[in-house]
Amino acid sequence: MHIKALIEFLQGLEQNNNRPWFAWNKPAYDVLRDEFQALVGDVAGRVAKFDRALGPVDPKKAMFRIYRDTRFSKDRTPYKTHFSAALNDRAKRGLAPGYYFHIDHQGMLLAGGGIYRPEPALLARIRRHIAAKPASLTRLLREPRFAKTYGGLSNEDALKRPPKGFAADLAHIDAIKLRHYFGMIEVDVKKRPPKDLAADLARYFRDLLPLMTWLRSATAEQS
Repeated sequence: MHIKALIEFLQGLEQNNNRPWFAWNKPAYDVLRDEFQALVGDVAGRVAKFDRALGPVDPKKAMFRIYRDTRFSKDRTPYKTHFSAALNDRAKRGLAPGYYFHIDHQGMLLAGGGIYRPEPALLARIRRHIAAKPASLTRLLREPRFAKTYGGLSNEDALKRPPKGFAADLAHIDAIKLRHYFGMIEVDVKKRPPKDLAADLARYFRDLLPLMTWLRSATAEQS
């Protein structure tokens, strides 16, 4: 993946987010998209070696479209200014944890994963799992590789008060207040271009495996 060329293209798109500019630069986009698809396939192959529970990943289907859905958005710009992909079982998308990464026009790599915006029933299941088996979450948060790379679970959109049915003095009540369960890191690949981006991503995802394993247990039907 030619990171510099990707960032330059995305910077141009950010400054000229319109259909004529994109059409004129479509050949460059097509090349970069093919390179990104190859990167996704490479990363998926590496992840499959340590996470056999992930299931099959089709690199083409794992990639997100660059075209924005503007129907319900105040932002009417037609294109996203990042390339992104999610490695998960598409048959269970939204119902099972997955790995995610993107590179944006500023040269920031966002990498990590878990479950984002789970449906209410799934969210309740995770919360009940924490309340019933707090020691399992304790072990996850103390896992050295996960703790060093991600520093714990993201607290994005966390509730200020415990959700209905959960006492305020429960162990890990702060985790029960979460609305999403994921870990994420940011790396400036513009300032520090990686020698092997696929290897770096595979390493970040390897460090995320304890969370993936815990979430699979937390979302199991018997939880």
